[in-house]
Amino acid sequence: MQLGAFSVSLAVKDLATSRAFYEALGFSVTGGDAAQNWLVLRNNGIVVGLFQGMFEGNLLTFNPGWDQHKQELASFQDVREIQAELDAKGIELALRTDPDGQGTGYLQLADPDGNVILIDQHVARPTAR
Repeated sequence: MQLGAFSVSLAVKDLATSRAFYEALGFSVTGGDAAQNWLVLRNNGIVVGLFQGMFEGNLLTFNPGWDQHKQELASFQDVREIQAELDAKGIELALRTDPDGQGTGYLQLADPDGNVILIDQHVARPTAR
């Protein structure tokens, strides 16, 4: 299974305080919108998303179609293919994507310990594999 780029999405109490903390660790803001209460920070290939008031708990996030530097991949496993593979393995999904969709899509599941995993594709389905 090709899950794409990996990041940790953190539910934070105070965006400015968390930003300052991660910047002190060497991270730099590379995306997001502080006015909308979310930022993406990077330190080389390590990605941390900070989200204030957007969701409960932290998420492990995978982005099919992107490399670790948010560059679109020419070939990748589409989120709908990943969903079908998880279904075939009997893994329960909390949120599902439209299996007939062509554009972006996402799904959500939890590991056996309740850690939430978001598979969030921001690019269109590849035309041919």
